[in-house]
Order: sequence, then structure tokens, then C-alpha cells
Amino acid sequence: MAHRVHDHQGRLPGAQTTVLTLPPSIQTNKDLRPRLTALDSLLCGAFAGAVAKTVIAPLDRTKIIFQVSSQRFSAKEAFRVIYCTYMKDGLLSLWRGNSATMVRVMPYAAIQFCSHEQYKKLLGGYYGFQGKALPPFPRFLAGSLAGLTAAMLTYPLDMVRARMAVTAKEMYSNIMHVFLRISQEEGVKTLYRGFTPTMLGVIPYAGITFFTYETLKKLHAEKTKRLIGQSASYPLDVVRRRMQTAGVMGSSYPTILGTMRDIVAQEGIRCGLYKGLSMNWLKGPVAVGISFTTFDITHSFLLKLHQMGFFIH
Repeated sequence: MAHRVHDHQGRLPGAQTTVLTLPPSIQTNKDLRPRLTALDSLLCGAFAGAVAKTVIAPLDRTKIIFQVSSQRFSAKEAFRVIYCTYMKDGLLSLWRGNSATMVRVMPYAAIQFCSHEQYKKLLGGYYGFQGKALPPFPRFLAGSLAGLTAAMLTYPLDMVRARMAVTAKEMYSNIMHVFLRISQEEGVKTLYRGFTPTMLGVIPYAGITFFTYETLKKLHAEKTKRLIGQSASYPLDVVRRRMQTAGVMGSSYPTILGTMRDIVAQEGIRCGLYKGLSMNWLKGPVAVGISFTTFDITHSFLLKLHQMGFFIH
């Protein structure tokens, strides 16, 4: 691209026009702009997931405690659990299991964000929208596939996180201890208990989350993004937590439908399958806001570093 510099006060006849050409490194051709790699997306996603999950960890742990018990949920009871935990075991106990969450959520978020970018490119090429915003269904599909990919690759870590959240420190001292005890006492297959409801739940959850985020981002709106996705898949979240913690709670939940039937029979639909949903509504927008914002900020920061020449691929 060339920019002509003219003398606005006029120029003498026959005077040559001065032409300034931008160096290749700063030309504005879109094809020459630095592009972030899959590794960059992995790093951004891992950092975003870690920050978001750490912030809402006490609420997440409290939600799981109610999900796996028959205790009736209310906001008052939830905050009473938080207060009693703090008074009995100290402030850091509210983050019990967060190390397992970090071990899981960093690869989970990294894979999810990175694969979402890759699926958007693949679906964009397939549907003829390469480099443009995807239409609604491919947008939903890209989010669902990203969530499925991340969930399948990190599921055993989710099981470990659930076990640590609902047990005392004396039972499971660290992440490796959880893996060893489950493998020795209940079998390796137990690490994948609750896998099916997780996969079924993540399709609408991740699909709606990324669909809504991309749609609102396209419209330049700042609104809550995850409530619809959470509400649609929440009963499956309760089911997977019951199945994951059955070994330490003295219960038996071998199948999805059987678990749902038992929960509804003993606790009802609203107080059973949707127990703790309001807690999700509280922590969900906070977590997703922090996660997506952190991802975008980190993404922009890395892009600037690329433009300044700090990274060479």
C-alpha cells in the first residue's frame, strides 16, 4: 500500500510526487498480520480457566456438597455451610479440591478454547464462511464439539475434584492419593463413572455458552452468557456428581435413568434435580465473565507481543 504526500499549498509544475511506502513488517494487508498459533490459544485458555475457577471455588465446592446429599438447598443453608467450614477448618478449607480443579481446568479450558478456534475454522470452510462470523447452527456446533473434546480428554480429573470436594482431608490427602485409592479399592473404571451424563450435558452447555458469547460479541453487547446453558444441562450435572461420589457417600447409582429416578423419588424434581441451580446462577456469570474476558485480554496481549517481534514461529 502506498501513501502519497501532497503539498497542500500547491506545487510547481513538473515537480515530482513523493511516494512513501510502508515497510513490509507494518503493512496493513490482512494476510500479513501476525496470527496466533494453537499453542497461544492453549496458553490463553489455560490461564483464563485457572483464574475463573479459583475466584468461584468456594461457591463451586458448596454447590457440589449439596448436589451429592439429600439436604435441602437454600441460599441461607449454602452460606451457613460456607461459614461453618470457615470456622471449623479455616479460610483455605473453602478452596479444598481447588488444586485438583486447577489440574483439570487448565488443560480443560486450554483444550476447549483452542479446539473452539479450530472447529470454527473447519466449519467456516465447510459452510463457506471462512474468516467470517459463523451462522447460528455452526456456531452452536463449534461450541458443542469444543466442550466434548475437552471433557473427554480430562474427565478423570473431574472425578477426582468431586471426591476431594465432599470428603475430609484425612480420606484423600492429595490428587495422587485419590487416583490410587479409587484404582485400588473401586477399580480404574470408577474414574469414568458419570462419563455419559457429562457428555450429554456438555453438548447443550458448551454449545449454548459459546453460541451466546459469539453472538453477543458480534453484536457488541455485554450481558450474562451462561445461564441458559447451565439451566438446560443442570439435572445431568447433579446426576454425574451423584455417580462420581457414590463410592464415598454410601450410595449406588449405576445408571443415568436409575439415578434420576432415585433422586426424583426421594427429593422431587425441583429440590432434587435442580438442587443448587440458584448457586450456579450466582457463580456462573462471574466465572464465564472472568474466563472469557481473561482469554480475550491474554489473546490480545500475545498478539501485541507477536506484532512487536517477541515471538517467531
